[in-house]
Amino acid sequence: MSISTTDINISLEPHLIANLQRIYPLLPLDTARQLERYIADPPPNVIPYNILFEISQWARSEGAKEPLKSNQLDPLDYSMIALLAGTTTSPERKFGTYVPPKDPEQVAADRMRERKAITYLVNALLSVGCVGFAAWWAADKTGWKDEWRVLFAFFAAIVVAISEAGLYIIWQSRASKAQQPRKQRLSALHKKVDSGTAAEDDPIDEAKPVVTSANDEPATLRQRR
Repeated sequence: MSISTTDINISLEPHLIANLQRIYPLLPLDTARQLERYIADPPPNVIPYNILFEISQWARSEGAKEPLKSNQLDPLDYSMIALLAGTTTSPERKFGTYVPPKDPEQVAADRMRERKAITYLVNALLSVGCVGFAAWWAADKTGWKDEWRVLFAFFAAIVVAISEAGLYIIWQSRASKAQQPRKQRLSALHKKVDSGTAAEDDPIDEAKPVVTSANDEPATLRQRR
């Protein structure tokens, strides 16, 4: 799928306006008319990418060499790399926030927590059902009426369900608290790796020369015995 540049805008920075104003008198008539409103006072916030591309193409053409040279302008200053330097693509648009994928360790930990939670819920349901049945069976042995047996079994099941829910909430809170320090450590490690300071904190440097006491010759840690 090809990306069209017809609807792409570039932020019109002050240094870009200054470069465009210097080349404006030398441009072909059609290109100059398109550029005119973007170097006016006050200028707009953005300029279409196509206009900058036309100017860059003209600056590299044979017909532009002499006018640029006579006005002491460098064609390289009007390449797309130079024109787009320090600018922002489509600043008027709002792009979604990038969410990086989870680390394999974090994915495995999340799956393990899910399995534990499912196991805990299944055990809780079995406990509620077993207690309710046990209460109903015990009430049957005492000779209670059916309505009282059902109420007693229902009450016992509710008590167990409330206790299981409380235990599950406590387990979840402890698991989340235990997970926060791990996330902080991973975040700090990623920042170290991105900034290049992880290697500086490594206490072992195998390439660092070490002076031995036998002959005072440099040796690496691998060469030491």
